[in-house]
Amino acid sequence: MNGKHTRSIWLEPDGWSVGIIDQTLLPHRFATLRLASLGDAAHAIKSMQLRGAPLIGAAAAYGLCLALREDASDESLERAYAVLLDTRPTAINLKWALDEMMAVVRNRPRDERVAAAYRRAAEICDEDVAINQAIGRHGLKLIEDIAREKKPGEPVNVLTHCNAGWLATVDWGTATAAIYMAHDAGIKLHVFVDETRPRSQGALTAWELGQHGVPHTYVPDNTGGHLMQHRMVDIAIVGTDRVTARGDVCNKIGTYLKALAAKDNGVPFYVGLPSPTIDFTVSDGLAEIPIEQRAGDEVATVTGKAADGRIETVRVVPDGSAVANYGFDVTPARLVTGLITERGVIPATRDGLAKAFPERARGGR
Repeated sequence: MNGKHTRSIWLEPDGWSVGIIDQTLLPHRFATLRLASLGDAAHAIKSMQLRGAPLIGAAAAYGLCLALREDASDESLERAYAVLLDTRPTAINLKWALDEMMAVVRNRPRDERVAAAYRRAAEICDEDVAINQAIGRHGLKLIEDIAREKKPGEPVNVLTHCNAGWLATVDWGTATAAIYMAHDAGIKLHVFVDETRPRSQGALTAWELGQHGVPHTYVPDNTGGHLMQHRMVDIAIVGTDRVTARGDVCNKIGTYLKALAAKDNGVPFYVGLPSPTIDFTVSDGLAEIPIEQRAGDEVATVTGKAADGRIETVRVVPDGSAVANYGFDVTPARLVTGLITERGVIPATRDGLAKAFPERARGGR
C-alpha cells in the first residue's frame, strides 16, 4: 500500500493486542483499529470491519487469544469459541481456525494457554500467506498460457467478483495472487472488477489493484455476461468461502450467475481455493451450506463520498419495501473449470479434492 508492504492483520507493538484495517471505511478512507478483547474481535468480524474467509479465520484465532489473556479457564475458552463461531455462519475458515486453536490449548495447563494460543494464531497467519503465494504461482501459469496466445500488445483480460485479495486474507489474496504475480512479471493484463453489491466489495479489489498499479475497470455486477459474450474476458478467477467435498463452491452472491455466463460463452472459470476453505463434512452445497442473510439496510442504503469529500449514506429503496439480502450463493462443481489450490490446479470433483488433500479427506474436515 503506497509502496509499503502491509498485512491485513498484525500484533500491535504491545505484543498482545491486534491491529486490523477498518474495511468499512475503504475505499475512501484508510484507518486502522486496535482489537483488545473478545468483544472487539467478535464485533469486527460480525460488522465486516474485516471480511474474507481466510482473514476471518485469522481474526477468530486472535480473538481466542484475547479471551484467554483475560481468563484462561475452560469456561472462558468454551465461551469464546461459541461467541466467535456465531459471528458469521457461511465461511468455514472461521470454524477451522477455532478448531485449530482449541486443539492446541484445550489440554494445556492454564498458565501455558495464552502463549500457546498466540503462537498458533501467528502460525495460522503465516500459513495463510504461504498458501496464497502458492496459489498465486499455480494461477500465474494459467495467465501465462493465455498471454502466449495473445497478439503483441494485447492484454490478458481477467474478471473478478467480490474481493478475494490481500484485504480478504492475511496477504496476497486467493483470486488476486496470480494477478499480482503476473503484473510483477511484466505480463500485460487488465482486470474487470465486479461491483459486487450490496456492499460494493469490488471497490476493495479496485482499491487494491490501484495501490499495486494493476490496470483495471470497475463494472456493475450485471455487465459480466455482456463482456463474456463479446469475447472481452479471457479468464474468470474468484475466491470462495466454502467448498464441499464434491467441489461445489460457495462464494459471494452473484458468483453463480458469473459461472453460468462463463459456461455459456466458453470462458474458463477458476476458483482460488486455500485448503482450510474445503469442508469435507458436507457434499451438497445447495442443501448443506447455511447461507448468511444480512440486514436489509445493506441493500436499501448506499454509502459514498460526496463532491465536497464528505462520506454520506443515502437510501435508494422506497420506504416500506421489503428487502432480501442473501450474502452468498452456491456454484455447482459442474460449472467450475478448476480449483487453484496451494498444491496445484485440480478438478472440482470429489476425487480431485481427495487426491490433493488426502489427510483432510480421511479426517472428514
